[in-house]
Amino acid sequence: MNRRLGIGTIAIVTLVLLAGCTAPLQTTNDDSAFGDAQRTISTSGNGEVSTEADRAVVTVAVTARADSAEAARSAVAANATEMRDALREAGVDDDAVTTAAYRVRPISEPVPESGEREITGYEAVHAYRIETTPDAAGTVVDTAVGNGATEVHGVSFTLSDETRAELREEALDRAMSSARADAEAIASAAGLTVTGVQSASTSGGYAPAYEVRETAADSGGSAPTQFEGGSVTVTANVDVTFTAAE
Repeated sequence: MNRRLGIGTIAIVTLVLLAGCTAPLQTTNDDSAFGDAQRTISTSGNGEVSTEADRAVVTVAVTARADSAEAARSAVAANATEMRDALREAGVDDDAVTTAAYRVRPISEPVPESGEREITGYEAVHAYRIETTPDAAGTVVDTAVGNGATEVHGVSFTLSDETRAELREEALDRAMSSARADAEAIASAAGLTVTGVQSASTSGGYAPAYEVRETAADSGGSAPTQFEGGSVTVTANVDVTFTAAE
């Protein structure tokens, strides 16, 4: 008797628990979350601006060879001083002449009898970077070569920092305008309107007009050196994500 009552009690409790488990679930189907998601359009834009070079960079070197390292160094120092004095008299500011490289190294040659190499002297090299205007580049080369420089490593035409910054800003404006125009075209096709900018990144640079390279200098009464500067192009690239709405 007691066993049947116990089983019946367990059955009643089980039914009550199952009844609680079979209660209908509450679910939501809120499509508004998708409707409220921010719409974005990602585009890229390119911009470039060209202008005539307003800066020339001349690289020359003063070299000397001697039996000792000190003698080679001393000879280069004397010739470099002569060159810098001449450049100053030609109107080149001291700040426009900077050291590009300097070295003193031994010169060795093979010995026929033993096949080994022996030091036969020393070479000193002092290379300079000279900034000037494109019109004065030829004069700077002639002045340097005529007063101690023995090598012309190159002449390049580029832009001053101020001009480059101005053109960079203009190139960025053009790149952004291009990116926005594409975004607006895409938005219009989708029935949307561009409302703002979510993010943007940029890259780009500039290309020197050209570079002239030489390996040796000769001041033997030749005609004056002349260069013709070309145009320099500044570029900007942007990747932009725009926000859009109906």
